[in-house]
Amino acid sequence: MKNEKEHKSSGWAVQAFFHLLAWVCIFAAPLLFHGYNESFAWNRYLHGSLFPLSLCVLFYVNYLWLVPALIPRKRYTAFVLYNLAVYALLALLREPVARWLLPPEAGWQFPPAHMPPPRWAFVLRDLLTYVFATGVAVMLRLSMQWRKAEQGRREAELGRAEAELQNLKNQINPHFLLNTLNNIYALTAFDGEKAREAILELSRLLRYVLYENQTPLVSLTKEAGFLRSYVELMRLRVGKEVDIRVDIDLPPDGRTCVAPLIFISLVENAFKHGISPTEPSFVHISLSVTGGEIRFTTTNSNYPKSQADKAGSGIGLKQVESRLRLAYPERHTWHHGVTDDGKVYLSSILIYASKEQPI
Repeated sequence: MKNEKEHKSSGWAVQAFFHLLAWVCIFAAPLLFHGYNESFAWNRYLHGSLFPLSLCVLFYVNYLWLVPALIPRKRYTAFVLYNLAVYALLALLREPVARWLLPPEAGWQFPPAHMPPPRWAFVLRDLLTYVFATGVAVMLRLSMQWRKAEQGRREAELGRAEAELQNLKNQINPHFLLNTLNNIYALTAFDGEKAREAILELSRLLRYVLYENQTPLVSLTKEAGFLRSYVELMRLRVGKEVDIRVDIDLPPDGRTCVAPLIFISLVENAFKHGISPTEPSFVHISLSVTGGEIRFTTTNSNYPKSQADKAGSGIGLKQVESRLRLAYPERHTWHHGVTDDGKVYLSSILIYASKEQPI
């Protein structure tokens, strides 16, 4: 909340600065017509500033009042009539004030004697300038309102995205737990000792799932440890003939962060579809950080389940796609699929940093 208030105050300060700079330039314009040999006279300067002053009044009447009050409500006729009234009032006041600053006995005429066009052309020029100033006020004010509306829309989208992301994380936890319990259940059928070891590993995994991944980002080192524990849990279930490799290469500083549980569904799928009880099988997993980019890859032999097997129903891959889209919009690539011969499945995720969101 404090950062939001500071951002808004800084935004208003920037606007005020540019408004002030623009009007300083405009009010300094009469000085350009002041001769070097002429003595400076305040009444002549103020007389020359009357028209910029009327533009300033007209601009802020529209910018602060007429545009926000009438344009969003589509009261265009009232907007035009109010502006015509302001034009007329400024025109009526300008000449008496000008005569007061430079009376006729001082040699002043309105319009100036040196101006060749007739009076109507002089008035038309001022009217067109007033219309231009009104148009500028309308564009600036509407652009500011559009930016506010766009910011509100983005904040609403971010809120929805965060809610969806939290919902996905809540789905991942039971989905992961269900798969792991199924694995332990399978172990109890042929090796009680391994089943007990698996339960111990599961308790460690659940500690991470339940308590250490509740923030939007977690240490990639902890996430890698979680993946290692899961692989060791799965290793207890499969035979020694299955080629399981885990290659993790992370910076020693441990400062790299990642969205929690974003890779586990791919590891689950690698074991689910990559191991056959009768054919040679392998699961290779790699995780590395290079040049500010996180690369995660799973490669496994491909033994897809039969159509009758509905376990999982593909929820894992859908969660990976949704979480990548929400956590790393336009900052990731994900290539996955089987090779041409259908024997190997490859999934590769690349998450890269941006100036706004470093890895």
